[in-house]
Order: sequence, then structure tokens, then C-alpha cells
Amino acid sequence: MYQTLEIERAGRIATIWMNRPAVFNAFDEQLIAELAAACDELDADPGIRIVVLGGRGKHFSAGADLNWMKRAAQFSHAQNVEDARKFAGMLRRLAEMSKPTIARVQGAALGGGTGLTAACDMAIASRDASFSTSEVKFGIIPSAISPYVLRAIGPRHALRYFQSGERIGAERALAIGLVGEVVEAEQLDAAVGRLADALLQGGPLAQQAAKELIAAVHGQAIDAAISEETAQRIARQRATDEAKDGIAAFLDKRPPAWLA
Repeated sequence: MYQTLEIERAGRIATIWMNRPAVFNAFDEQLIAELAAACDELDADPGIRIVVLGGRGKHFSAGADLNWMKRAAQFSHAQNVEDARKFAGMLRRLAEMSKPTIARVQGAALGGGTGLTAACDMAIASRDASFSTSEVKFGIIPSAISPYVLRAIGPRHALRYFQSGERIGAERALAIGLVGEVVEAEQLDAAVGRLADALLQGGPLAQQAAKELIAAVHGQAIDAAISEETAQRIARQRATDEAKDGIAAFLDKRPPAWLA
């Protein structure tokens, strides 16, 4: 049982709802631990194909809970390291799920809320959404979230926003790559649903392999080694039962097994 989350299952789609609306879904030790556990649970569930991350209430997540920050300010170095490892580990679990993940963002997604958005494979935001890496305003840095935000927006934009802590509106977030789509608030669930439905059309093992492919290829020099790597990966994928069925289904004009 989760105290800070709700997990809603609808067919092959699961939504993890952060459920602390009174504090704008700000996270503390418990929410971090429960998010990590929920990612593990859903990744291991063969009946779930798509995972959506959302926040109850007006806001996706306002970032770190102030009481948690106050406690952390009194930590020893060793305690700070252990606390930071738990947050970094949760983000990594979310980012490395074998299934497609979608951030459903409304209202504020600040600090760690921006990190959660970036750690998901894709994000759809309502027009009222706003983001920030505001840690410098508290004398700290967006360290644990940095790999995911950098992956989304690149170093040039990160150099600005990691240092300025400016608010980033939804349209600006779209322009710099933090989110992939912006819709009116009343259209947010429908937009997430359309994307989830599109993702369900793909083979689950192929989608997992596609995520692994991106991780392996991104940032690498285009040389003989990377050409060989990509050749080996497609050869392995073609030999899977899923690929054989997918190709046969296309030729036979029938749905593949994963849509049955």
C-alpha cells in the first residue's frame, strides 16, 4: 500500500498519481521511496504496457518539500550523500523502465518536478504548466536531475536555466525540448490517451530495444564501431519471435500478437 501515491490501472495503461495535493505534490523521503517502488512494481507487471506519471490537484509537483529541505540542511555529509542517492536512484528507476513512460504535467513542475518530467520518455503539458531548475536560488544545484534535463534540453539551454532559475512556461518548454506537446488543460487527458494508444501499437520488446538503442548510440561517433553495433542490434531484433510475428502480421494483413 502506498501512502503518497495512487496507482490507477486502465487496461494495459497504468497511471502513477502523486497524491499530496495539499503541498502541491512536493516530495520527501516517503514519496521518493514510494515512486521508486511503484516503478519497480509496474515494470515487473506483464499486464502493463504504458506508464503515465501525473500529480493530483492543480500542480504536477512543486519539487522538494520544505520540511524535507530543512531536515536535509542539518544532515552530516554522509547523511546528505545517502539522501541524495535515494533521489538519484528513484529518477534512474523511472528513466530506465523497460516500458514507455509519459509525464502528464499541469501547473507547477518545479525543481525535482522538472526532473521527473525529463526522466520520463516523453511529456505532455497543459498550457498553464511551468517549469524551473530553481535550485541556485536556494544555494544548491540541480545535480540529481541534471542527466535527464540535459538529455531533454541540451547543454546550451541548461547553462542558462541551471544558473538563472527562471520560470519556463509551457510554450518555451516545448521550444527547448522539455515537453513534446502542449494542450489546453481540458484536453490534457485526451492528449495523453492518444499518445498511449499510439504506443500500444508497437511491439513491447521492440520498444524496450528502441530505448536501449538510443542509450547506446546517443553521443557516439559515427564510425565503423557504431555501424557494427547498430547492425548487431537489428540482427538480434529480427530474430525475435515478436519481430517474426510482426512482419508476418503485416504481410497477412492481420493484427500482431501483442494487439490480440
